[in-house]
Amino acid sequence: MHCAACSGIIEAALLKLPGVEGASVNPASARLSLRWQPSHIALADVLAALQVAGYGATPDVAAPARELRRQERRQALWRLFVAGFLMMQVMMMATPAYVAGPGELTPDLDRLLRWAGWVLTLPVMVFSAAPFFLGAWRQLRAGRLGMDVPVALGLAVTFVASSGALFDPGGVFGHEVYFDSLTMFVALLLLARWFELGARHRAAEALEAVAGALPTVAERLLDDGSSERVPPESLRVGDRIRVAAGEAFAADGHVLAGQGWVNEALLTGESAPVAKALGDAVVAGSVNVDGPLIIAVQRVGADTTAQGIVRLMQQAQSQRPPASGIVDRVAAGFTAGVLLLALVAGIAWWWIEPSRAVAVAVAVLIVTCPCALTLAAPAAWLTASGALARRGLLLTDLSALERLCGVDTVVFDKTGTLSEDRLQLRRHWAEGADADALLAVARSLAALSRHPHARALADGCEAGAWGDVRELAGRGIEACDATGRLWRLGAPAWVGARPDPAARLAFGCGDCVLWLDLAEAPRADAAEAIAALRASGRRVRLLSGDQPAAVARMAARLDIVHWRGGATPDAKLAALREWQADGEHVLMVGDGINDAPVLAAADVRIAMGQGAMLARNAADGLLVSNRLSVLPQALVLAKKTRRVLRQNLAWAALYNLACVPLALAGWLPPLAAGIGMASSSLFVVLNAQRLNR
Repeated sequence: MHCAACSGIIEAALLKLPGVEGASVNPASARLSLRWQPSHIALADVLAALQVAGYGATPDVAAPARELRRQERRQALWRLFVAGFLMMQVMMMATPAYVAGPGELTPDLDRLLRWAGWVLTLPVMVFSAAPFFLGAWRQLRAGRLGMDVPVALGLAVTFVASSGALFDPGGVFGHEVYFDSLTMFVALLLLARWFELGARHRAAEALEAVAGALPTVAERLLDDGSSERVPPESLRVGDRIRVAAGEAFAADGHVLAGQGWVNEALLTGESAPVAKALGDAVVAGSVNVDGPLIIAVQRVGADTTAQGIVRLMQQAQSQRPPASGIVDRVAAGFTAGVLLLALVAGIAWWWIEPSRAVAVAVAVLIVTCPCALTLAAPAAWLTASGALARRGLLLTDLSALERLCGVDTVVFDKTGTLSEDRLQLRRHWAEGADADALLAVARSLAALSRHPHARALADGCEAGAWGDVRELAGRGIEACDATGRLWRLGAPAWVGARPDPAARLAFGCGDCVLWLDLAEAPRADAAEAIAALRASGRRVRLLSGDQPAAVARMAARLDIVHWRGGATPDAKLAALREWQADGEHVLMVGDGINDAPVLAAADVRIAMGQGAMLARNAADGLLVSNRLSVLPQALVLAKKTRRVLRQNLAWAALYNLACVPLALAGWLPPLAAGIGMASSSLFVVLNAQRLNR
């Protein structure tokens, strides 16, 4: 692809084919999302039709894609180098004509320098400028007027006019040559496209970094105690695999044996390892830092978290930004108007001053090239989505960036969204002994267990000197102290304590008992995120299906005034529609499982977490980092993106309004027009890169 208009040509060519139901091309990332019926047309025939249209396609597999990018980058660099190097040589040949005084440059030397400029311009036209001519030919053959058409026409007219002036100085083309302007124009335009190419390649490399995190082999444990090395695609749910230190996990699962540290930068973006022990979840693509772990496989292949991330990023990059279609239509009409304007300008100047007619027409064609206009939307949307992806928010629908700008209410689910998976000790009380003293003893026993409740209670405390330690699944842990007394920590009924609905755990030895109330812990950055949202003037609501008492406690801890508990999925949906009917624009943040109906109805929807949530299509984005502080950042970035997009469109319009009259009046030579047009494209791309900060 050479420009944004190529996307429309490709889509039109494919949608004509029988059996092709959908084709969407993102011009910024050069990705095609294709939907077709194999019973009606083979993929080979689809690709053949694409070849006839002048484009090649390859499946999005990392290795061939990297090779294609390498070739594309190498060829683009060579084209830029040839144009830039020869531009400098042509400028040297043209300089004497600009600086020489009367009589200092003899006619034969002047003619020799012009011929040298012509010879040096030939490789620029044949090699460096080839993408513009090929793009224009494809657009014209497809019956479209893209931005390559005026560029190619301007290049061709300038070269033909300059060659005519060189071959016949007294002819219809006059005696002025513009080889220096021509080569500079090509070099500057190729430089702008080099920056665009770099942005597109960086987005593709970020995708492959996720896909490339998966291992190529896994060690599967057999029932007889032996093991075998198998490819990850042969794993099945329920298999046991061993992951050595330094290896990546081949599937999603949970720890059966061992403990250690795991680097989950794939999900969180943070390089700090996370502790893993019995029962903890692990995801494919993360790296085991130390100590072998035995994993029970829960999700394999396309169902893994890593592959879900890849799909989401592919979907986001394959999607065509909604604004780009409008921009393309504007650019097409704009190009038709420019061609007519250039023709009228050339005819008018032919009657005023024939020797300048061609130069004026060429200047109009060059200065009004809609490169900046068609680059405005893709550059901004792709850069912003990449910036959010690095923060852990993957957008599956790029239009969500525009819709985020109108959000005035943020609604959170509680369990799994505002709350962590772990619990915290909220309060404790005892019978038959001092509560605090018993709590210290209970913590020392809890430190010996890896059960989530025990880990929440231990909270980093050291294990005590216990003997005969036994942990019973579904009940708890028991051990003997130094005096031989048996203590139990676990389910109140198993401990032998009287039932207490307020207690999740009990600890005791028969004559004394300690009740423990473990409550959900809010995410570490939940309070910060909610405070930032309120500071930005947005309303924050908590909508949960949990018990009202638990919801009230969470709302109080996070200072959320508007909350509702005990809500069924239907009640959540009804509440959302009620708020929308009152004029609120709602961003819904949920876990993507129980909240699917309300997520689907929200103005913008963000799903939390990993696993099955990745396969859902109800959300506009997935918060794979689980960091809620990204949400206020996303709202700020969305407004910056809209501002940058408007700046880009305003710049393109202002540039043309200012330069077209100058070109029509003959005050803007082709050299200045080329510099202005290429500079406007550079401005658009570089302005969009500010969103990376």
